[in-house]
Amino acid sequence: MPTTRPPNYYAILGISPTASTNQIRDAYKRAALKTHPDRVAADAPDRAERTRKFQLVNDAYYTLSDPLRRREYDEQRKIFGVGADYVPPSSASSSWGGSTTSGGSGGMPGGFDNTSDPFAEADAGAGGAGTSPASQAFSWAWNFFTKQNQNSNDNDRAQQDREQTQNEQFADVFEEMLREEGMAEPDGTNRPTNKFWSLLGGISGGALGFIVANVPGLLAGAVAGNRLGAIRDAKGKSVYAVFQELPQDDKARLLTQLAAKVFSHTVGI
Repeated sequence: MPTTRPPNYYAILGISPTASTNQIRDAYKRAALKTHPDRVAADAPDRAERTRKFQLVNDAYYTLSDPLRRREYDEQRKIFGVGADYVPPSSASSSWGGSTTSGGSGGMPGGFDNTSDPFAEADAGAGGAGTSPASQAFSWAWNFFTKQNQNSNDNDRAQQDREQTQNEQFADVFEEMLREEGMAEPDGTNRPTNKFWSLLGGISGGALGFIVANVPGLLAGAVAGNRLGAIRDAKGKSVYAVFQELPQDDKARLLTQLAAKVFSHTVGI
């Protein structure tokens, strides 16, 4: 069992400890899009920081989205006195986006308050800076709920399992948001629609070159004729699987453009 206090996962998602299941999911969408490391290039100086924040956002959702895990987490919060009086930021500010609220409850149990950085607080519990290898590998939630990482032999397996869960969580909400915007098929396949390919083609010629090169028999004329969606759909890949296959630079541009075009009503960017 972890001997350190748990992070304030409610503050990391910017929500109240009394938030509903739907509010937790909506908050995860916002926070994941804000912190996703693929919003920047592979060699961007802030990529390591983004990666760590994205990990903590996913730890928070993993913990709070499951009623049993949430209940056990809340018990640990009480034991360690973590964020009992946390008040979520107003819509004009964010406890995890760099801005702070001017009001709030002031100092709170466990050293948390509305003006503190919940990500920094979480990494203080990890014993180091958020971009250090040791801190990057640390997950209070994963250690507590899966009982992995209790010895060094489990480290690699635990990290792989955690990354797989993180990827599945984001894929689930990514495809849900694209379905809502008509960019993924609503039939359970989540295959890209022509609307998705139209957006992709409009912002990234490099991505189209990658797609043309990797779809047997596809000609440039198919792209110009807006038939790419139908051809690619036949491959049976979901919109998130297609996204993952793109070159990094194109993923960065696409994710940023999608956030601006599709999610501007949900996320301040």
